[in-house]
Formats: sequence, C-alpha cells, structure tokens
Amino acid sequence: MQKVYNVLGVLGFVMSGTMAVMGVMAYTRVPSMMKLYLSEMKLELTQTILDQVPVPDVPEMPKATGPAIPFK
Repeated sequence: MQKVYNVLGVLGFVMSGTMAVMGVMAYTRVPSMMKLYLSEMKLELTQTILDQVPVPDVPEMPKATGPAIPFK
C-alpha cells in the first residue's frame, strides 16, 4: 500500500509542478498575445469601416489665390 501512496505523491507533485510552469508561461505570454490580437483586430476593424463608409475625393489645392476681399 505504501507504493500506491508514493506513486500518488509523485503524481501530485508532477501535476502541481506542471500547473506552476503553465501558470508562469501564461503570465509571461498573455500580454504579447493580447497586443498581437488587438493589433490584428484594429486592422480588420479599420478595413471593415473603410469598406462600409466611402471616403470622399479630396479636391486639388489651388495653385494661386486672388486678392483679399476689402472691408466696407
């Protein structure tokens, strides 16, 4: 019976160690994954909005201007 308890103890230690390592990995990688996800979402959202809302053509700037309007 002692062997069963020893095996269960080792399995519990391995499971606990695995959970600790996975927690540290998740803690260190989640911020970079969120930044990547948010940047992809911003690009997709921008493209979706530009597809739905037409962007008007910008008229050309004048090459010269006329004289000032005099005050009356």
